[in-house]
Amino acid sequence: MGRVLAIDYGHKRVGLAVTDPLQLIATPLTTIHSQELLAYLKAYHEREPLEALVVGMPRTLGNEPTDATSAVVGLVRRLRKEFPLVPVHEIDERFTSRMAHAAMLAGGLGKKDRRDKATVDRVAATIILQSYLESR
Repeated sequence: MGRVLAIDYGHKRVGLAVTDPLQLIATPLTTIHSQELLAYLKAYHEREPLEALVVGMPRTLGNEPTDATSAVVGLVRRLRKEFPLVPVHEIDERFTSRMAHAAMLAGGLGKKDRRDKATVDRVAATIILQSYLESR
């Protein structure tokens, strides 16, 4: 059984989270620059075979596309082209950043760590992945 990797895509930074090999637990992985994403994923897939990719799809409260939606749709197209044997799933990412802040506060992270956008992106990716795991 391969791992499932989740992507919280942003124009500058991308938060990544991954499951354990049994796909039971979602764990923050890293935050990378958005331009490095495909190279990172290819290298990761060679080390740890991926069974699926999960991408957070940005939407407004009214379920309309946001300014970032078109970039994420383009990313999903590229992922499906670069990884034709790996299913790519889209998950609604509304509220994930807010949930990430709440989770970090509940986890006892200090104010400085909660303001670190890279940490927020990793935790948001983990929430996206956990949401995917629970929806199966």
